[in-house]
Amino acid sequence: METIDKVALVTGAGRGIGRAIALALAQTGARVAVNDIDSATATATVAQVAAAGGQAAAFPADVADAGSVSGLIAAIVERWGRLDWLVNNAGVEPHSPLLEVSLDDWQRTLAVNLTGPFLTSQAAGRVMRSQGGGVIVNIGSIAGRAFGLRHRAAYVAAKSGLMGFTRECARDLAAFHIRVNAVCPGVIITEMTAHLRNDEQMMRKWLEDIPQGRLGEPDDVAGLVVFLCSDAAGYITGQAINVDGGKVMS
Repeated sequence: METIDKVALVTGAGRGIGRAIALALAQTGARVAVNDIDSATATATVAQVAAAGGQAAAFPADVADAGSVSGLIAAIVERWGRLDWLVNNAGVEPHSPLLEVSLDDWQRTLAVNLTGPFLTSQAAGRVMRSQGGGVIVNIGSIAGRAFGLRHRAAYVAAKSGLMGFTRECARDLAAFHIRVNAVCPGVIITEMTAHLRNDEQMMRKWLEDIPQGRLGEPDDVAGLVVFLCSDAAGYITGQAINVDGGKVMS
């Protein structure tokens, strides 16, 4: 595999969508920093990248912790000398009715799903500014785009905030040739959505409203991320693009 002079960081890349994104970016020839709070899953993703002929290294860290994020970005730059692409994928999704959501769940969800992208974008953005440019892709959700999910108040609030954050990042960072976009998946077949997919009645109703008639695969999301990181997307910034088989058209 040909190596290009690009370094990518994918947060929450130990499984699911994040793992698919890490593998796809590595296939472009980029060196991939695989982040996850779980070092074992991060290492497993690195092994898959290596088995496919790519280059990657594990960087375990909690993206909701400012000190951890600072150390994460510094470690990547120390290892590879640069950072060109940031994919903010790490996320949590507690499931409980609004009147039963604990304060701990609420705060942790906002910390990981919204504060995390702020911390990583700020730290990575400073590196990209010094290099003369870069790309940030935030993994949102159709739940953050006027499509609510029952019993997920914290998750929907965080993903809605991420849409606004994406736009403001794009405005602020354009002067430094840094593009910022969001990818908004529907229900993707991953471990995180297993509890949803186990509800057969809900899934039948959900699928009825998807023109393509299927749930998404992690590779469906990864393909769009690769495009947004590429020069082919050079005039695209501040956008939120749905990957949901047509369930939400806007």
